[in-house]
Amino acid sequence: MGILYLAALLVSLTGMVVLDRRFRLFFWRDARRAGIVLAVGVLFFLVWDLAGVGGGIFFRGETSFMTGLQIAPEIPLEEVFFLTLLCYLTMNLYGFWSRRFSKGGAS
Repeated sequence: MGILYLAALLVSLTGMVVLDRRFRLFFWRDARRAGIVLAVGVLFFLVWDLAGVGGGIFFRGETSFMTGLQIAPEIPLEEVFFLTLLCYLTMNLYGFWSRRFSKGGAS
């Protein structure tokens, strides 16, 4: 049961990839740009998390649904996948809305 949260994140990420591929929202429009945007977003939020932990604001919650592995003090392994999902979702939403409301309409 200790990997349930990570498994849910991986299933959700798979869903983001499927949507992106099906509708060519971000990675399937420009993989290089998307890779840079995703990496910068995840790194930004990891630095944000580390600053929050360093400031005593963020703490790792205890639950049996998580692996218990940490990549840094108070930063669980699942956080990287959550931040990746968060950024990928935002990228897909941006791709959807920019296509939907562009001057030429849907493309």
